Amino acid sequence: MDATTPPPRVLVIGLDPYRVPGPWDPEPVAKGIEAGLAEFAEHGVGVVTCLIGLDGSDDVETLVGNALRSHPWECVVIGGGLRHSDDQAELLEQVVNLVRRHAPDAAIAFNSTPAGTYEAAARWIG
Repeated sequence: MDATTPPPRVLVIGLDPYRVPGPWDPEPVAKGIEAGLAEFAEHGVGVVTCLIGLDGSDDVETLVGNALRSHPWECVVIGGGLRHSDDQAELLEQVVNLVRRHAPDAAIAFNSTPAGTYEAAARWIG
């Protein structure tokens, strides 16, 4: 982080679109994530992402736990990919409980789309 980068206040936890199996095009979701993150910079709000793959290569407890412990977060945004699939209910529960354990003072927000991530966080960070 250089002198022009604001300190991180928001952690975004979501799925890495390039590591979600299927026959599908991850590019539109990746572009949506990029657009959503750009809004944080436009508003001078520091943001960090923690993207989880569904390819089995991530130790979710370690990956998400380390991200949550890395800063004092004002808000943690949990992405729709974790919430909108019945197949991911257990993963969503794990993430929510990790947030409660490692960032108990952070607000939890949910975005509707990747591009709406700043809007979700802004409801809680003022």
